[in-house]
Amino acid sequence: MEIISLIENTGLPAHKDLRTEHGLSLFIRSKDQQILFDTGVTGNFHPNAQKLNIDIAQVTQAVISHHHFDHGGGLATFLEANHQARVHLRSSHTEQFSLNIFGLLKRPVGLDATLLQQHAQRLTFVSQFSEIAPEVFLLTKIGKQHSMPKGNRHLYMDTGASKKLDDFEHELILVIRENTGLVVFTGCSHHGVLNMLDAVLEHFPGQAIKAVFGGFHLIDLPLINNLGGSQSDVEELGRAILKYPIDKVYTCHCTGPKAYWILKELMGTKLEYFATGSKAEV
Repeated sequence: MEIISLIENTGLPAHKDLRTEHGLSLFIRSKDQQILFDTGVTGNFHPNAQKLNIDIAQVTQAVISHHHFDHGGGLATFLEANHQARVHLRSSHTEQFSLNIFGLLKRPVGLDATLLQQHAQRLTFVSQFSEIAPEVFLLTKIGKQHSMPKGNRHLYMDTGASKKLDDFEHELILVIRENTGLVVFTGCSHHGVLNMLDAVLEHFPGQAIKAVFGGFHLIDLPLINNLGGSQSDVEELGRAILKYPIDKVYTCHCTGPKAYWILKELMGTKLEYFATGSKAEV
């Protein structure tokens, strides 16, 4: 399986021609499937894909990890460039999601509800464990045994009657099963990466995880990239991840640079940063 980062917050010296943005989009080539996981904030993933010799028109399945614009904002570009793939995303009763930082900064962060209505024939909303292609699964049942990221405290949802903290019941996990193990894609891990790993192992007991790709939402305020918690919180998370049957972790985006280097100190070669243009064979 080959995974390529089409867009992420940061770039690589070898790919200065690629655009970056505070979002995430990954291209996955697995057997006869070409999967797009998230679309970033804008359509910038598409010109990046072209420069990386990836034809978005040939994507067979698309998955949106959750209903926030930094993961599904480029959906219009994808639908224009690709006329065959189903777009899978979790059912949500609202698109009225927002960021509110102590009342000083407020902005909507949900998907374009009008776009979703206009392209309803291309969309598949999932509410339970689903196999969208051979050995390609979406998980929606995610527990909350472990704490959720503290950065979630700035994210809200409008239920129609009132606004409350986002419960992230619009988040899913992508899992691809191969003979040698599972490959897991977490998006932003708003449920907490440990809860998401538990969900995967509950569905696939006794199976090892070859790799995990995604952000861990350890940023509190993206504009200044500060930690959503203490250094000891991040260290505790790193030690916990090391206890799971995982060969390699590729993190990025909302993990943030400060948390990444704390985790890197603990996890060593088991952890890598997956910037725009990065490629991995797992």
